[in-house]
Amino acid sequence: MRIRLYEENVNAKQLDQVVDCLKKGGVIIYPTDTVYAFGADMYNSKAVEKISRLKKISESANYSIICHDLSNLSDYTLQISNDIFRMMKRALPGPYTFILKANNQVPKLFHSKKKTIGIRVPDNAIARAIVEALGNPIISSSIHDDDEVIEYTTDPDLIYERYEDQIDLLVDGGFGDNEASTVLDCTGDEIEILREGKGDLSIL
Repeated sequence: MRIRLYEENVNAKQLDQVVDCLKKGGVIIYPTDTVYAFGADMYNSKAVEKISRLKKISESANYSIICHDLSNLSDYTLQISNDIFRMMKRALPGPYTFILKANNQVPKLFHSKKKTIGIRVPDNAIARAIVEALGNPIISSSIHDDDEVIEYTTDPDLIYERYEDQIDLLVDGGFGDNEASTVLDCTGDEIEILREGKGDLSIL
């Protein structure tokens, strides 16, 4: 199944279809402000397992969760400093992943000893609308291209052709970007750039 959504006017009826799919344990592919990604309801362990199989990675891998905003940050993370919170407020919504110390809810969700969690609030109206309508974050993992030169697939037609039989729904938001988010580790005394991707580092 494939649904076309537009950032400037996200259709409510079609959005309901996406949310219904997620609530039933479906795995979707959806656009972000960087690259297309697999997504699933973070509270549905079977859907998270399915993404792990698709990506051939373990369930305890470093997934990010996509949030609508920062209002529920404390549901998944330990207390963070005012400086880090202010930096997140400046940078988000935007193409950044903040690695934070996870609270004791996260290991239960992933059936692992996970001690960190990646937080994303993409500057993409479709992604944020999906999360807001669902009522909780979605697990997210970027889609990589098999090509050795092009790291990420940007064309939704090609993505659908490749994954149509492996996912429940493609949310087509038009051509995606081929540059991933900048990943910042905020778990230590100093912030460490784990991956420099899309986004202006000067605002951090």
